[in-house]
Amino acid sequence: MRMTLSTLNWRRREMVRWLVTCATEVGVRALVSILQSWYSLFTPTEATSIVAATVMSHNTILRLSLDYPQREELASCARTLALQCAMKDPQNCALSALTLCEKDHIAFETAYQIVIDAASTGMTHTQLFTIARYMEHRGYPLRAFKLASLAMTHLNLAYNQDTHPAINDVLWACALSHSLGKNELAAIIPLVVKSVHCATVLSDILRRCTMTAPGLAGIPGRRNSGKLMSTDKAPLRQLLDATISAYINTTHSRLTHISPRHYGEFIEFLSKARETFLLAQDGHIQFAQFIDNLKQIYKGKKKLMLLVRERFG
Repeated sequence: MRMTLSTLNWRRREMVRWLVTCATEVGVRALVSILQSWYSLFTPTEATSIVAATVMSHNTILRLSLDYPQREELASCARTLALQCAMKDPQNCALSALTLCEKDHIAFETAYQIVIDAASTGMTHTQLFTIARYMEHRGYPLRAFKLASLAMTHLNLAYNQDTHPAINDVLWACALSHSLGKNELAAIIPLVVKSVHCATVLSDILRRCTMTAPGLAGIPGRRNSGKLMSTDKAPLRQLLDATISAYINTTHSRLTHISPRHYGEFIEFLSKARETFLLAQDGHIQFAQFIDNLKQIYKGKKKLMLLVRERFG
């Protein structure tokens, strides 16, 4: 294990498992020994995802028929290892560390703090969203919200990335904020506006936010008793303006290189844009001006502008 620690070897994973099996056969002292000297034998990822996870598994405890003090000693060594690995390699070990520290309040808090500290420098939006979802699953919605907010600051969704894998995470983060209440929703919307420039994604978020009042998710019998939020007031106004801008920018981007076979699709896109425009108080006027503009700027595309006239006047 020591000889191959810094050189990649295709058999390492298998050997790590085999070493843990041997240590289990030898007994609890051997397991404590490899947990305490993990850094000379394993990478942080191996130590958390294979070694500590196997040692802490139900099978190992049954196999060794450990008494309470022995189980506690192993658990304590595994938690120490988990926190050391999370400090060393938060990107790959933070989630494993949280899982391994779940049953110990202080260790769990420490692991969470390591994630928060690493969030600004060493974590990607995917990793942060994964940990945020885990926090919600564990029953910590406010921590999930904090991590989701940090994840949003690492994300940049361009106007044409309407199938980006992070879209589900963004929708989840907005639904979580919405379920927590108006303040949380007001805090996440500026982050969404800064990170997401895709019109269809923004309009989807806007539609979901206007369907129910914030803070009412999961409260039975309170479906419609809450006051729905107006798109003309904060915080939804900012989201509405950003969505309208995104539709305008995307329209111009699409029109620069449009071919006749995409005309039908483009008209449908404009119909979607109109639905969003109409959420604004003077939306019908804004949309009419927008269409007039298009007819002026792109009058060379006669066939397309004829289709625009047919549909939107």
